[in-house]
Amino acid sequence: MPRIHQILKEASHLNRQMGLFDRLAGWLGLKKKEVNVLCLGLDNSGKTTIINQLKPSNAQAQDVVPTIGFSIEKFKTSSLSFTVFDMSGQGRYRNLWEHYYKEGQAIIFVIDSGDKLRMVVAKEELDTLLNHPDIKHRRIPILFFANKMDLRDALSAVKVSQLLCLENIKDKPWHICASDAVKGEGLQEGVDWLQDQIRAMKT
Repeated sequence: MPRIHQILKEASHLNRQMGLFDRLAGWLGLKKKEVNVLCLGLDNSGKTTIINQLKPSNAQAQDVVPTIGFSIEKFKTSSLSFTVFDMSGQGRYRNLWEHYYKEGQAIIFVIDSGDKLRMVVAKEELDTLLNHPDIKHRRIPILFFANKMDLRDALSAVKVSQLLCLENIKDKPWHICASDAVKGEGLQEGVDWLQDQIRAMKT
């Protein structure tokens, strides 16, 4: 019986220590911070594949299917917990996006760099987003993925940036990465940038 008392005592001591470490981590700003990231872009740009690649390997889906409406994914990186709203890019769903702008603390905007014909549509959607009252006056970081860089006739990230007139975004931090979502190339660089931006916002 004393042995059980001893175990319970140790367990309660450990719990207190853990609570203290947690509180200390909180004070030091080391606790994982919840961040709502909106993942937007036209249909078939690779949004769902990108989100799947960003999740820990044991949580990744084997087969990625296009999002209908929207789905919510949660995953953690080294210092942040992400809640990602993966919004369908099909025309009839795009008006859903704006209902979540207030929630968003960061935006991932995915462009199919092989789809030259719809670059104009992507730019229109981006302009609508940037001019929305819930986004317009906030310094919300925007990460662009010029996705499908593996396609032979894919546009470079610089070219995509020019076509979307990203240099006109003066009041928000933004960054563009060329990516191949299927292989996971270019994604880490983008997420690292986003983490830095979010950390800077929180401090």
